[in-house]
Amino acid sequence: MERMNTDPTPFAERVLDVVERIPSGMVMSYGDIAEYLAEGGPRQVGRVMSLWGGGVPWWRVVHADGTPVPGHERQCITRWHAERTPMRGERADMRRARWDGDDG
Repeated sequence: MERMNTDPTPFAERVLDVVERIPSGMVMSYGDIAEYLAEGGPRQVGRVMSLWGGGVPWWRVVHADGTPVPGHERQCITRWHAERTPMRGERADMRRARWDGDDG
């Protein structure tokens, strides 16, 4: 049986680098990250996050409608409250919380 390579791919490294840079209290959607990198798409970013996202602030990556990662909603919302992420109900307020990738 072939052993799966557990090291992140170069694309995965780029995705994880972007996620690490998302400021506290801000979010990016899977599609935002793909668009920022100008490669892949939301599903590819989601795959990276599911395989290697545990070591980065994963709760700052959301669906386009601001909903949290499925199965981790409670943890996500708790972290958003702690970071004062703008919210609308139980989702991130994408108009106010979306980060555009600009560090300046």
